[in-house]
Amino acid sequence: AAVQTWSETTQQEKGDSLAEGYVSELWDFTHISVTQNSLQELKEIWDQWNDEVKQLFYSSYGDLPYLLDIKVDKHLFRALAQFWNPVYSCFTFERVDLVPTVEEYMALLCCSKIQVNKAYSRAANVLTFLKKLMNIIGMSEQWVAARIKQKGDRKCILERT
Repeated sequence: AAVQTWSETTQQEKGDSLAEGYVSELWDFTHISVTQNSLQELKEIWDQWNDEVKQLFYSSYGDLPYLLDIKVDKHLFRALAQFWNPVYSCFTFERVDLVPTVEEYMALLCCSKIQVNKAYSRAANVLTFLKKLMNIIGMSEQWVAARIKQKGDRKCILERT
């Protein structure tokens, strides 16, 4: 409730690019299709590379290879894509805007700290996870640090401050 109040107040004070009462018709004209490459094939390609090639890949794309070990929930992915609101950079369900906390992202991505066989399992605290998240989304530590906000007893990252 506090986040919703803060979000509504901020939108009223600072305004946004949407006219009062505007309801997007985009959902009437869009269809989201999710195609998944052969995960096994990608893993085989990765396993064939030597350490030098893997290091080159890491330097260009960060920790992306860790995602090869995460099972993708197609239904969750489709729902996330369908309800993502690019105007506010958050998830929108009717008139409710949701900005996930870091812990909620961890749950959605199945990156539990206590599961050794999962990506990011080595994370001992939120800051380590934040650094991994920064690599995935391509943002700097300063960008993330400036946008960390408290949401109840948890922290979340807001794209707009």
